[in-house]
Amino acid sequence: MELQQIETYLNSPDAQNRMKAIVELRHHNPEVVVPLLKQRMHDKEFMIRSYVAMGFGYKQTEEGFQALLDIIANEKDPNVRAEAANSLSKYGLERALPHLEELFEQESHWLVRQSIFAVMEEIINPETLLKMCQIGLQGQDPLVRQTAIANLGRLSDTPQAETALEMLLPLAVSDIWHVRAKVAKTLRKFHSPGAQAALMELRQDQDHRVVAATLEGTL
Repeated sequence: MELQQIETYLNSPDAQNRMKAIVELRHHNPEVVVPLLKQRMHDKEFMIRSYVAMGFGYKQTEEGFQALLDIIANEKDPNVRAEAANSLSKYGLERALPHLEELFEQESHWLVRQSIFAVMEEIINPETLLKMCQIGLQGQDPLVRQTAIANLGRLSDTPQAETALEMLLPLAVSDIWHVRAKVAKTLRKFHSPGAQAALMELRQDQDHRVVAATLEGTL
């Protein structure tokens, strides 16, 4: 699609046309794409705003980076903020990580926090990951808490291992079986006497699903 047609579609009252235009921008250079994407940053359709945020990640310019920070600061829809966080990570660790860390701390919505945890799978920064796990465990969302528990296992061979284990062990006696099961799976990545002792206790758990988690992958 030619740029003139794309611009016409971007201003169409038909959301499908606006979406087509954004998709077609993938064929053009970032310097051309980013200003056009910015025209739809405040589109009434959250899906289009999500695609705009995604586009800023693939068509990277300084203007696009600043637009993502604007989205993170002002966008009301968590789906769009989550997409913006993912796009921000594409600009590299040095630039993105401070903003992602701040967003995780300030943002309480599970979808945004889960998106940032997913980004952290590609980023090796034990100090930041530990902090995010601490914040995630302090929150109330069960999915974020489970993801935080799992991510603590990634710290088992880092200088943060002792602190990570200190966070895990109290959860081994949680009243919630799926928390104990997730802890059991995570503890298997630690080799300290404390971790092994907790695992032995969990192998005697009253819930067979927790017992199964302690044995997963060992048979």
